[in-house]
Amino acid sequence: MSDHRSQTTSGIIAGLLAFVSWGLVPIYWRLVKHVPAAEILSHRMIWSLIFCSGLMFLGGQWSVLRTQTPRLLAITLGRSLLITANWLIFIWAVNAGHVVETSMGYFITPLFNVLLGVIILREKLGGRQWMAVGLAAGGVIIAASEQGRGFPWIAAGLAVSFGFYSVFRKTATIAPLPGLFLETAFMTPIAVGFLLLKPDATQLWPVFSLTSLVLIGGGIVTALPLLWFAQAAKNLRLTTLSFLGYLAPSMTFLLGVFVYHEAFSSQRLLAFGFIWAGIVVFSIDAWLRSRETTQPVAIPEPKSVTDGGVPSCSQNPTG
Repeated sequence: MSDHRSQTTSGIIAGLLAFVSWGLVPIYWRLVKHVPAAEILSHRMIWSLIFCSGLMFLGGQWSVLRTQTPRLLAITLGRSLLITANWLIFIWAVNAGHVVETSMGYFITPLFNVLLGVIILREKLGGRQWMAVGLAAGGVIIAASEQGRGFPWIAAGLAVSFGFYSVFRKTATIAPLPGLFLETAFMTPIAVGFLLLKPDATQLWPVFSLTSLVLIGGGIVTALPLLWFAQAAKNLRLTTLSFLGYLAPSMTFLLGVFVYHEAFSSQRLLAFGFIWAGIVVFSIDAWLRSRETTQPVAIPEPKSVTDGGVPSCSQNPTG
């Protein structure tokens, strides 16, 4: 029991570290808002690869790479393209003053993942889950109809790119750290080529300037939360992890409205209201399902041999 409690505690701490980091990361990237998004992304790829290489060396995980088949590498390439698109959209949006819309994207991502599960993985949804997806879709439609704003492409782009990334990651057999190493390794040659073809990208920032230090630190800012998340996912129930998952977009939303003072109309509030209602319905459904799976199973009395029965026992689903 004490071991289980210790694992749960460490999982919650790791989850809080991961989601709080993701919730505050707009503050970090806005330190270099004067740098073009493509250049920030290139540095993020390069320094993430270097940081992951160091961690893999310390952890002795290089042998994992030898088990990757051409098919698995092709899937990893797909993940790499998706996470690259996600990072680029997020960095550009944050530095262009669309922090609130990025939070919308990550609020609807879990519900979009549910829809992808139906379409791609042939999963079946219950009534409450369909209601949650419908409410989120209603919120997106309301946001799209807001005069002068148009369709929320940033939110949709973040949800779609990370949603499909999650599907690819769900089917992956490689551990998070080697997986991130390969994902950044695929894109790093392009990132290096971009910086070499754009010489001013590396000459504008003195080596020991704040800009250079922030760009270099982007590798740590990228990798550490992912490793914390992996630790949390290993030690926590999916329901607990899902609740923690809404911490990051909530913090991002508060940053956009109260720190960066982004415009927030009554219609946008209504759109978020529909999305939040969908999240509440989805969370309640997940909680009820978790209770059903953890209910103790009654052990039937074994029938006597003379009744034609066979003695049996039930296995606790949580055992």
